[in-house]
Amino acid sequence: MTLKRFLSAVILTAWLGGLCTVTASEITPSGQKLGEVLDSMHVDRLWLSGRQVDWRTGEPRGKVYTIATSHTHCSAFAAAAAEQLGVYLLHPPEHSSVLLANAQQAWLQGDGASHGWHPVTSPVKAQQLANEGQLVVVTCKNPNESLPGHIAIVRPSARSDAEILAEGPEIIQAGAHNYLSTTVKQGFKNHPGAFENNQLLYFSHAISTAKFVQGQTAAIPPNAKSVP
Repeated sequence: MTLKRFLSAVILTAWLGGLCTVTASEITPSGQKLGEVLDSMHVDRLWLSGRQVDWRTGEPRGKVYTIATSHTHCSAFAAAAAEQLGVYLLHPPEHSSVLLANAQQAWLQGDGASHGWHPVTSPVKAQQLANEGQLVVVTCKNPNESLPGHIAIVRPSARSDAEILAEGPEIIQAGAHNYLSTTVKQGFKNHPGAFENNQLLYFSHAISTAKFVQGQTAAIPPNAKSVP
């Protein structure tokens, strides 16, 4: 075989292999369904800051706060979305809604592994897994444990690897501002340096296709622990 034919064969093999690999920019049918479930939760008008809410539904109840950003619900929305998809993520009453995002990151790094959660090695991999239909969260634990952290869900998106490296994966979140779709860089801007200094952690959990049915819930594990 000549060198030219050998190189052509190598290129063809690599190209064919690439066709069988889901890249971060490709959204599978399961990824499309995941996006539909996330959109159906209407985070743009529920889990709004500045009021107490039912953590599962995002519906307002009880006290209204004079400063809206003093009471946000990123962790409640993340837990509610996980439950909707048949996945357990630390939530009330196993932990208070106060400083829950900090506790969720600690739980994901510890007990989360025994409940099917796995750390994700990079933002590009996080987007790829979401595009494949896995539940992926991105978390920030505040270095000041008396102040809140943040958590969001990576949503399927056809962002390029270069865009992901520049601004992070596409996310859906509750917070000081609720977004149906934004970037990690924008969503975590209230935690200065967290994105720029790679201080964010990603975790994923496989979802059974049977769980892509609105109304499915995850039972509270009997050994669920509160994280101080």
